[in-house]
Amino acid sequence: MRKEYETVIGLEVHVELATKTKIFCACSTKFGGAPNTHTCPVCTGMPGSLPVLNKQVVEYALAVGLAVNCQVNQHCKFDRKNYFYPDNPQNYQISQLYLPICHDGFVEIETEGGTRRIGIHEIHMEEDAGKLIHDEWGDASLVDFNRSGVPLIEIVSEPDMRSAQEVIAYLEKLRMTIQYLGASDCRLQEGSMRADVNLSVREAGAREMGTRTEMKNLNSFKAIARAIEGERERQIEILEAGGKVIQETRRWDDNKGVSRAMRSKEDAQDYRYFPDPDLTPVEIGDDWLERIRQARPEMREEKIIRYQKEFGLPPYDADILTGWKRLADMFEETTALCGKPKEVSNWLMVEGMRLLKEQGMDGDGLSFSPKNLAGLIGLVEKNVINRTVAKAVFEEIFRSDVDPEAYVEEHGLKVVNDTDALAKAIREIIAANPQSVQDFKNGKEKAAGFIVGQTMRAMKGKADPGLVNQLVRKLLEEAK
Repeated sequence: MRKEYETVIGLEVHVELATKTKIFCACSTKFGGAPNTHTCPVCTGMPGSLPVLNKQVVEYALAVGLAVNCQVNQHCKFDRKNYFYPDNPQNYQISQLYLPICHDGFVEIETEGGTRRIGIHEIHMEEDAGKLIHDEWGDASLVDFNRSGVPLIEIVSEPDMRSAQEVIAYLEKLRMTIQYLGASDCRLQEGSMRADVNLSVREAGAREMGTRTEMKNLNSFKAIARAIEGERERQIEILEAGGKVIQETRRWDDNKGVSRAMRSKEDAQDYRYFPDPDLTPVEIGDDWLERIRQARPEMREEKIIRYQKEFGLPPYDADILTGWKRLADMFEETTALCGKPKEVSNWLMVEGMRLLKEQGMDGDGLSFSPKNLAGLIGLVEKNVINRTVAKAVFEEIFRSDVDPEAYVEEHGLKVVNDTDALAKAIREIIAANPQSVQDFKNGKEKAAGFIVGQTMRAMKGKADPGLVNQLVRKLLEEAK
């Protein structure tokens, strides 16, 4: 009989910060540049080059640390983490081991069992490595140093999570907090937020930790959840067979649903850390720290309350709209333009979320102009177009950010309010459907609905539904 096991999980979350330049040089951090175009002697590790710390990196790290209830090391410093890898041009990474900028924090997450507090061991600043591109056809690997020197914070949790669901709730809370602070866009698909999962299992009720493994190559919440379930089962199978789990780093293959060993797990002494001799310690004064506290923007929990009070939105709407900062920004900017918060909410939550889901995107994927959504709402409000047409126009706004007024004019989509033209079309449809006339006179309301539907189809959805309903009933009553 299989024993009961408990999963113990801790995360190392790497977040690329939203600075315009790298942590120790003036090279651009913009994503998607041609390989090796955002580089200089500092970020490619040329001999004699010297790093200069980007102040904005420190301020973002402090803002995140304060938002997740951390203590701040007001005297912190950088260390060299020594290792050789082709994407690491200096043969060391500048990081923080002995005095990280933040420590001993926590976030609270909502689970099926209620609110849980997940401890944060530390947050430290460091530089990112370059990127290896493996050419399968040429049997070679190429190195792009554009990412080398991009500023990171690494958020190291305590081993407080017990399931994939708790891990995803923790990551979503971090992502949301960091996005609202403006410290990072946290786009997993672009690598600006990455998570390494440290996982072990132990018999239920045991106090001693099991042997942990670390899983890398996780670039989506779904992949993280699958990797956790896969690694949990792998470790349990080893223990059930009488074996021992090896402490190692593993790479998760999401396509095949398996992990593979990469290397034995290193400890701090393997990296031979020592203080970086080229960087002076960072002194964070009380005044500087207070300025960071005072500059904190409105966070999600505060927006939820304000949306209900200021805009009269139901709690459900407020919760959905604030789930992504981009979605909240779109709502606020559009509402400011058109003054109709509930209409804006309905368009974003119904049609917007539907299209995002169809495209496999999240709320951060909205890229159209608030002005165009406000313009669409105005066209519906003035009865220039009906809601059926408006949905089709919204799809064009979503995909191509078209100007709704120009698009409606160009495609002849304005509401048909010509009573004579509508009456003529309805009479022709009634004449072609004598049974519907009889059914209507016998009290069957669906008969009128059928004629309305046929009329709207004949008018290509451009007729005023209210006017069509009115005329259909009048003409059905007059019909013999």
